[in-house]
Amino acid sequence: MRILVVGGAGYIGSHMVKMLLNAKHDVITLDNLSSGHRDAVLGGVFIEGDLADVTCLDHVFQQYQPEAVMHFASYIQVGESVKKPDIYYRNNVTNTLNLLDVMLKYDVKQFIFSSTAAVFGEPDYVPIDEAHVRRPINPYGRSKWMIEQILADYDKAFNFRSVCLRYFNAAGADPDGELGERHNPETHLIPLILQAASGRLEHIQVFGRDYDTPDGTCIRDYIHIVDLCSAHLAALNYLAQGGESDCFNLGNGEGFSVQEVLDAVQQVSGKSIRVIDGPRRMGDPARLVANAHHAHSKLGWMPNYPDLMSIVSHAWKWECKQVS
Repeated sequence: MRILVVGGAGYIGSHMVKMLLNAKHDVITLDNLSSGHRDAVLGGVFIEGDLADVTCLDHVFQQYQPEAVMHFASYIQVGESVKKPDIYYRNNVTNTLNLLDVMLKYDVKQFIFSSTAAVFGEPDYVPIDEAHVRRPINPYGRSKWMIEQILADYDKAFNFRSVCLRYFNAAGADPDGELGERHNPETHLIPLILQAASGRLEHIQVFGRDYDTPDGTCIRDYIHIVDLCSAHLAALNYLAQGGESDCFNLGNGEGFSVQEVLDAVQQVSGKSIRVIDGPRRMGDPARLVANAHHAHSKLGWMPNYPDLMSIVSHAWKWECKQVS
């Protein structure tokens, strides 16, 4: 198939482009490079452009005639979304509407959307399944939930089929060492701990050791980036075979605590890490873990790298390349 990957120069998008190319799809990447990297796009057609530019979108669809679209071009920083809700709603909602409307114009009605566990807010129970109530607590989560609702309406009105994939914590790196996380600033736990291990950071801060968990630190569901992308590939095949619109939670179903991640990094790297304990951050639940049975049964998807050591080992390989 011809697949348009929007935001394909970013962390998840670039891994997705590589996987699509390996699966022999034709790939067109559209990215404004505001946070992505041109050298992370390892093949296919690359176009530097923005979803705010409808003329650019028209050109892409007219010239390349994609059959399906994967959308990774959202702003993702929770804290920033609270301080700057305007840019989050403009990019994550308004610009996505631009994309959807151009898709309709060219009769492209297969869409895979990067959603998030943030649509659930504070969980009533874990592991979190798709039936859990959605009540996002920040503009980032609300912007994703808005798009999920818009997609449901587009399905009813236009027979526009979509799959929303709700990520928990994307982590790890390409096992071949070609790709990894390059956020600036970096906010994800595993790369921050790895940077402390490699010497790029002086220390790592742990926010709270008094949670109701076995070791007192927060538990999160880390999903390997390759497994995340394989779920998108499964969703693409599902839609291509006529599957109905649906939403899926993506995770390993097993959580790892902050302390367990610290221990794994020290074991893999062989480095000691300076740790500073701090107070809890407001709004951090003790546990966030996905129930991914729906994706297992309907998409036929199962993670290949569910263990923390594989996630950390692949990410450490990438970190070592950054400091060499």
